[in-house]
Amino acid sequence: MHQDKDKWLGTLLIVASAFAYSLSGYFTRLVDHDVWTILFWRGIFGGVFLGAYIAWRHRRDLLGSVRAMGWPGLWVTILSATATICFINALRLTPVADVMTIHAAIPFMTAVLALVIAGEKEDWTTWAASIAALAGVAIIVNPQAPAGHLAGYAFAVGMALSYAAVMVVIRKNRHVSMLPAACLSAFLCTFVALPFASPAHVTTTSLFNLFLFGTVQFGLGLLLMTTGTRLISATRSALIGSMENPLAPLWVWLAFSEQPSLSAWIGGSIVMAAVITDVLVKSARKRNPAGDIEQMPPAPQPSR
Repeated sequence: MHQDKDKWLGTLLIVASAFAYSLSGYFTRLVDHDVWTILFWRGIFGGVFLGAYIAWRHRRDLLGSVRAMGWPGLWVTILSATATICFINALRLTPVADVMTIHAAIPFMTAVLALVIAGEKEDWTTWAASIAALAGVAIIVNPQAPAGHLAGYAFAVGMALSYAAVMVVIRKNRHVSMLPAACLSAFLCTFVALPFASPAHVTTTSLFNLFLFGTVQFGLGLLLMTTGTRLISATRSALIGSMENPLAPLWVWLAFSEQPSLSAWIGGSIVMAAVITDVLVKSARKRNPAGDIEQMPPAPQPSR
């Protein structure tokens, strides 16, 4: 009975995390300020939120939790900040549906980087899903699109590769909590954005929306995901968490009438089908492991 309650709670937390994460495009469209100002305030609010939680969670061993990350923690901090900067820029320059389609392919980019960097091999189903996801991403990228959209695609790819690299580092050092690195990456975004931002020109309404962007979408989304994945299987967590990808363009469509293009519908459907199929096949193999080598569970999602 207690285990069933944990599964229900874990499922609820991951669903809530997916909803929180999916608000990225909505807040990026809602706040009428330049990207660097958004990154500045989002980093401050998100960093303070996570820093307060980490200070409460570790109490007297706060410095010890930071030192325990070592050099891998530094790489996670830098790569996560790079991914966040690319992500917000991509959302500003390119339709949200296109960005989230590329975002949905991150698990497969991770598989490629894990093979190249760490020699970690995946089974044939993951590689088949990776090829399908790559085809889905290729469908949405229009070489004749305006220069701004092409730059957005480049930022989206940079975001996905940075997140994938973060996952590889986390996998290789999964015995250490990288939550402090997520907090530091938020402050690093603020530091990088400061020379280009205009933080004093933000209105009270925009500041409140940026507060929600940093605390609810980023900070709370990360905490809900981290807590939920401890209560349910990694496979189930990955499957539920993929809700973020179709939800993000949905909110922007409803709030700002930004309707996804036909290519985004087709490409996004292919990528989501690849993600869901890969997760379900691995789940079935775990229930019937005869003849199969158990695969490493998905790494925790990095900060966004």
